[in-house]
Amino acid sequence: MRHELKIDDRTLSYLDFGGPGRPLLALHGALSEGAHFTDFAASLGEQWRVIAPDQRGHGDSGLASEYSRAGYTADAAALLEHLAPGGPVPVLGFSLGGINAYHLAAARPDLVSALINVDAPVELSRQDGPSFWDFLHDLPYTAATREELLAALGPLAEGTGPFLRPLPDDSGWRLPFNPAATLCTLTGDETSYRDVWLASSCPALLVHGLRSEVLSREQADAMVARRPGTSYAGLDTEHFVPFQDPKGLAEAVRGFLATL
Repeated sequence: MRHELKIDDRTLSYLDFGGPGRPLLALHGALSEGAHFTDFAASLGEQWRVIAPDQRGHGDSGLASEYSRAGYTADAAALLEHLAPGGPVPVLGFSLGGINAYHLAAARPDLVSALINVDAPVELSRQDGPSFWDFLHDLPYTAATREELLAALGPLAEGTGPFLRPLPDDSGWRLPFNPAATLCTLTGDETSYRDVWLASSCPALLVHGLRSEVLSREQADAMVARRPGTSYAGLDTEHFVPFQDPKGLAEAVRGFLATL
């Protein structure tokens, strides 16, 4: 069920998949929204109640004045405080959401009982030359037809197409993310978050795509070795672990949660 939380006159929209289980906060990746966790929530069964916000600048949530890690972290903390789950909860995050998740664990250990990082690095690449993200500069947020947005998405159309939404006034279609917000997030990133990753002490699981172009095996191994209480699960995927091996991800997460 979809709900809304007002934060400083801004809407934070979130999905609560319900059920009698314990709460688990799930933070989506870039170019995404909370609805991407629909199948994942079902795969965890009744033992866990997945709550998946549309992070600022994504899905049905409003735009923000800035897209710092502190801002993303504050939104997640505000949501957990609003939900008042009765204690800290496990937090899972993929990619952008994974970075935000370990920032939350470091900043608010009172809210996070366990951390699940799905292919989110701590050393971010800053390569010279054209960037993968350059296409966002010219990508429209809305279009008159769904077909126009699919054409603009190019190779991303297959993965993003199912999540395109009609505008409320039937005037066209929109993406599940705002390109300008994504660019602001990327622009504000540091090159290293290693100290933030090491700043929390709760149990953690790193789920790694073995063929990931974002998180190398060398970096993943170092993240596990240097952070006490961190376990590892490697899956035969590229970076997009939740979409390329949803069954493997669910099995890894269920196994980790059972140890808590």
